[in-house]
Order: sequence, then structure tokens, then C-alpha cells
Amino acid sequence: MTDLADFAALIGGDHGLCVVSTARADGTVQSTLVNAGVLNHPETGEPVVGMVIRGGTRKLVNLRARPRMTAVARVGWRWAAAEGPVWICGPDDPAPGIDAERLRVLLREVFTAAGGTHDDWDEYDRVMAADRRAVVLVTPERVYGNS
Repeated sequence: MTDLADFAALIGGDHGLCVVSTARADGTVQSTLVNAGVLNHPETGEPVVGMVIRGGTRKLVNLRARPRMTAVARVGWRWAAAEGPVWICGPDDPAPGIDAERLRVLLREVFTAAGGTHDDWDEYDRVMAADRRAVVLVTPERVYGNS
């Protein structure tokens, strides 16, 4: 049986790279590659799949209108998918209780959960703000795969 721990175990196998899929307005599926990781939701404390998404992307447009996503992590032939509703927080998507400082820290937490490291965190923060990056968290309703 696959669970979120199985998904998390795959993250380190390919630099946190995951395929994520959202629904377009016409019902077709849009898929793209992102870095993702598993961390605890800042509001609920429950484990979620998190990623940092650049502002202005089609993913964010789709998720604002249809807030569900599927994320797939894979290493070789082992894979796990997590699907469910999303929570978005960023400069264009304010969330109750998340001020600018908490967002700055949360962006770092998601980045490191996806296996990211940085030599200059001040530069990282500057780029995140300039790109209007948002945190997207998927609360897994279903997790499946062959991991």
C-alpha cells in the first residue's frame, strides 16, 4: 500500500522532481515539472506535498479556478501519486495568519523539503519576492503507486 511516506521517500531519488497536473477551464489536463517535497501544513500540521510556484504561471491560474492537483514522484520504475485539494499562499494569494515574514520562511521550508539548498538565503528571498512566488500545498486525499 502506498502512502505519503512512500511519496516522500522518492523525493531524494531525483532532486525532488515531480510531475504535477492541473485542470484547464476546458477540462483538459495541463502537466508540468516542479520540485516538490513533503512537509507539515502551516495551518493544520498535517503532512502535505508542497511546491513553490512562480507567479503568473498557468498552474496558478488553473489552481485558483479549480483548486485540485495531482503530483507524481518517480525514481526509475517506482512511483507514487498524491492527489487532492490545494492551499495557495503568496503575494497574490494571501492566507489568514500568514504575513510577509511567515511567507518568506514558508517559501524556504518548502524549498528545503524538496531537497533544495542555497548559499545565499537573502538572494533566494529576493528572487522569490521578485518572481511573486507562491506556496502550493496539496492535501492528499488519495495516494497510490507502486513504490
